Amino acid sequence: MTKKLKLLLIIIFIPLLFSFNCSETKSVEQSKDNKTDLTPKKDSTKKLSNKLQILVKAYPDFIEKAENNKIYWKDGTTMVYDDGKNKTYDDLLENPDIEDMLSQEYTIGANWDVPPAKNFEPGRFRNEPFFEKMYGASKSAVTSNLTTINWFGTSVQVSTVNGVDEQFKSVMKELEKLPAEFHKYFNKTAGTFNYRKIAGTDRYSAHSYGIAIDINTSYSDYWQWDKSMTYKNKIPMEVVEVFEKYGFVWGGKWYHYDTMHFEFRPELIIK
Repeated sequence: MTKKLKLLLIIIFIPLLFSFNCSETKSVEQSKDNKTDLTPKKDSTKKLSNKLQILVKAYPDFIEKAENNKIYWKDGTTMVYDDGKNKTYDDLLENPDIEDMLSQEYTIGANWDVPPAKNFEPGRFRNEPFFEKMYGASKSAVTSNLTTINWFGTSVQVSTVNGVDEQFKSVMKELEKLPAEFHKYFNKTAGTFNYRKIAGTDRYSAHSYGIAIDINTSYSDYWQWDKSMTYKNKIPMEVVEVFEKYGFVWGGKWYHYDTMHFEFRPELIIK
């Protein structure tokens, strides 16, 4: 083969080869971009470890340690953290494991998505055995741990477990310091302890454990009242941020909004 012929072949085939490779690369990239991955994502080993340690920090009076997918209670018992099951939204409400409780990240402060995304509501997923272990598995057991505090002129009952009563008192002290125009939102309460199931479900309310409060209903919005699921809120963030500072999550940051509702959930506040 002459040098001229070799040169001619190189000139012809190299551009064709380059064009093929570029086309193939583009096709792969397009495939990645268009792929919809519906597989539920499990936490990485590092993220799992971090979340387990958050539980220890949130509840040091009860949890000795948390590792290898288990929570070790100080009474010598253990609980599985992640049951390994993929769940629908209804499953997450009805049968959450402890990992499910932490599966949605609660955002502290004013920089959060308004309105919340559909079914995004960190705090609504509650593993009942977890809370019963600390606060009591029956009305009488919970009641034995209650104390009465004065909420701006109204006597209410809250749990002493995990220092919840002291956290409520700290919240009150800071709320009192807010300008007078904010006081109408919280100086009345729709209640704290109430051992009951959530209407229409077999799930116990957080009020059953003495760890929740509903503030003034005159300025509150609740998805069950209007049924429209059109997000509404009148509670100022200044009030919300005081509660959050002391370990309470706010129902106003839920898709199924409940703007009067605050509950003590330090595992969702600690970062």
